[in-house]
Amino acid sequence: MRFRIVLPLLIATIMTACTHEKPSAIDIAMQKVDSLFTDRYAPADTIFAEPGGAVLIMKGDSILFDKGYGHSDIARRYKIDGNTFFNIASCSKQFTAVAILKLAEVGNLDINKSIYDISPKVTPYLPKKKAPFTSITPAHLMSHASGIPDTRPRTDMNFMLTCTDMQSIEYMKNLEHLNFTPGSAYQYVNPTFQLLYLFIEKLSSHTFEQYMKDKIFTPARMLSTLYFSSGEEYKIPNMAHGYILREGTNTSNTDSDKPEGAVSAKPQKEAQNNNYPQSRFVECDYGEETFFATKADGGIYTSTHEFANWIKAMRDNKIIPNRAKEQAWSGINVVSGSTFSSYQNRDNTFYGYGWFIEQQPSFPKKVYHTGDNGGFQIYEGYFPDADLTVLVFENRNDKDRWDMVTKIDNILKEAGLMEPVKPDLPLE
Repeated sequence: MRFRIVLPLLIATIMTACTHEKPSAIDIAMQKVDSLFTDRYAPADTIFAEPGGAVLIMKGDSILFDKGYGHSDIARRYKIDGNTFFNIASCSKQFTAVAILKLAEVGNLDINKSIYDISPKVTPYLPKKKAPFTSITPAHLMSHASGIPDTRPRTDMNFMLTCTDMQSIEYMKNLEHLNFTPGSAYQYVNPTFQLLYLFIEKLSSHTFEQYMKDKIFTPARMLSTLYFSSGEEYKIPNMAHGYILREGTNTSNTDSDKPEGAVSAKPQKEAQNNNYPQSRFVECDYGEETFFATKADGGIYTSTHEFANWIKAMRDNKIIPNRAKEQAWSGINVVSGSTFSSYQNRDNTFYGYGWFIEQQPSFPKKVYHTGDNGGFQIYEGYFPDADLTVLVFENRNDKDRWDMVTKIDNILKEAGLMEPVKPDLPLE
């Protein structure tokens, strides 16, 4: 009797197993991605709470992978997911560039004319009007080709920790030289985007934040995305803190988003974990990291879910027309081999307006940016021809980012996800 009951169950199990389809190439690829990040971070339920990251992969409008690892707040042990808000650091630059291109589209400025011809409201904040400064254009500012040096004062720690965009560009009025002729080289310089902050406010007759919310974030359906403001952290939903790893007297610092000789973060306070005070990580964001409070070059807080909407809005020309987008996504300035800047200085790399452009052999064109600020380490990449998006937002900076990116790209290519698609989009 017992045998007769078990045998049909066994047969049914075998038949069910035989009818299961084999995992697809995409399923296998996503399993590999998950394994990559499981190995990269400690599990969220380990005895010591550790930071981690949110990962999203999207093909067209389809989300193929959407998962969080680790904790957004060590003390409270809040887990990271696709709705966790990170400081995306220099990935904010593309939003500023798009705002300038949008103002150019309605005739408020010409990106190829001298910055002194933009508006009389701007000139009081610029160096004395003379060569070679008169050769600088907004296009140069957006592509890190202006030659403007970053000589912000670094003797006052309070200034470095709290200064705003307008305070950050104060030094420019006294400039006497450029590092190179505008348009002739690449040097990654944050204050040039803070100068664009000034242009947006003076030309739009709105505050920078209001213009960005009304004209950029809202049309992109980034409805909770906002800029960091001191004393208003409570407005940031599901906010992650940035953390750096402490090993004895040393702390992790993969932040390349700083000029040569720049002062780094001040000594960090411990990220007090009420249950496990022996955490290896210490908090490093506003109050610990220098130049954290500026907006136009790196102040946005958003999530992978909302950033995915930004990718789709740009792809579908919802913010600026296709011709302006193609300008922004073209290799305007050569990054590779620059003698002035090491940031993202690798083979086959260029800078457009607010984005890096990469054209590696056997891979389709990639439009991407990275962000480093305090403990935040951000990567966002988009392959336009394949309509493929990869987002990795991390609140720790102790792991090799580019090794991770290379592995993801290879996994996705092997799965056939980088094959070109034929977009059915209106071109303007």
